[in-house]
Amino acid sequence: MALAGLPSLLRQLSRRLCARRRTCTPAMAPPRCFAVELPDSTLAHFALGVQGTGPGDTGDLLDPRLAAQLGPPGRSYSLCVPLTPGGGCGPRVQAARMLQRLLLQLCRGPWQQWRLFRYGPGGQAGAVQHGFLLRDPGDHPDTRGSLLELLGSCPEAARPHLGEFELDAQGLLRHRLWTLQGDRQVQVDCACVLPVPAPQLHPVLPDLLNSVVFTDRDAAKAVLEECITFIPEAQKVLDLVDQCPKQIQKGKFKVIVIEGLDATGKTTVTQSLSKSLKAVLLQSPPSCISQWRKTFDNQPTIIRRAFYSLGNYLVASKIAEESTKSPVIVDRYWHSTATYAIATEVSGGLQYLPPAHHPVYQWPGDLLKPDLVLLLTMSPEERVQRLQGRGLEKTKEETELEANSVFRQKVEMTYQRMENPSCLLVDASPSKEVVLETVLQLIQSAGQ
Repeated sequence: MALAGLPSLLRQLSRRLCARRRTCTPAMAPPRCFAVELPDSTLAHFALGVQGTGPGDTGDLLDPRLAAQLGPPGRSYSLCVPLTPGGGCGPRVQAARMLQRLLLQLCRGPWQQWRLFRYGPGGQAGAVQHGFLLRDPGDHPDTRGSLLELLGSCPEAARPHLGEFELDAQGLLRHRLWTLQGDRQVQVDCACVLPVPAPQLHPVLPDLLNSVVFTDRDAAKAVLEECITFIPEAQKVLDLVDQCPKQIQKGKFKVIVIEGLDATGKTTVTQSLSKSLKAVLLQSPPSCISQWRKTFDNQPTIIRRAFYSLGNYLVASKIAEESTKSPVIVDRYWHSTATYAIATEVSGGLQYLPPAHHPVYQWPGDLLKPDLVLLLTMSPEERVQRLQGRGLEKTKEETELEANSVFRQKVEMTYQRMENPSCLLVDASPSKEVVLETVLQLIQSAGQ
């Protein structure tokens, strides 16, 4: 596309959005708001409705980056997974499984794709739908049919509609919803693409608690209870959790948690520290469920995070027992579980993370709390050198941290926003002897 003609096209898309109303959504229908994560880790927002009914002024301009993604050349499609009716976490688990299934199938296609979120103007909890913005640069005539055929394989109750963005003869940008009825492609809705102000917070924030960050043991258990029929190991995890008493207390000895990214020296520090303090060394997740990590790592986020959250409660039961006899050192605990959940689920860059003191950073009220949490830090360059020097196969998290600097920064920032208890930072760059001495001094200071 000639760059000289781009400003003119963007003005057409932004200023003449849906002047005609006769084929669009009824004027009284509330606007449907969407956010798209763009390649530069920023979010662009738009709404679907009728001109004059959107949250923003109708004279506002559509984000030019978004207009370039939705308009020609090429053709773009939207796909959001709806929540099936019903209470509890069952609909969220079903929607997450559907989204993962579609993602695996879409990855085999020729389309460019970005994360897409549909949300209500008020930002209510439970209203967010997750999906994809798909781009066919060649505008192939069979693309719509191929995508509808893919959606036709989904269960009818949870089947997403396919949205298609179209610039009509008058230069108006529309969004048409399609479904399959037998062998026929049927349009079920048409709406105008409208500019909309960006909300103050990321659209997924109202849904973080008890979807990826669980406020108590029962909330995490409820998710795995929905998985028993298709993940046999879920029942085994639940059985172990049920053996742990709900009301536990820490013993008289100190409990110290060591957190940090991979290759920051956690193993070395925890082992050296346990010897120096004659302490018991524990890990999260504990060995009793670690054999099922691969099974749950391949599941959608809500299921995976519920598994790791329950692992913390299993570790807590062991902490309560061991801290009556000696100090306890824990290699990762709740902060790690919550940090990776938040950094993964909240798309975009650092600016979209929950603000400081948000409830998502608070320690669960029913989880045994440590005396001290230490976060090992070092420069990205040195951490990568250590990873390469280990010669071990990289985990999924390690690969993401190394390849995606934005994700790494989000993980580091989220760690530092954790509260009650917060993390004390420890520079892990010096020699292991110096790092151990620093850690011992912090423990001694905390006990005074």
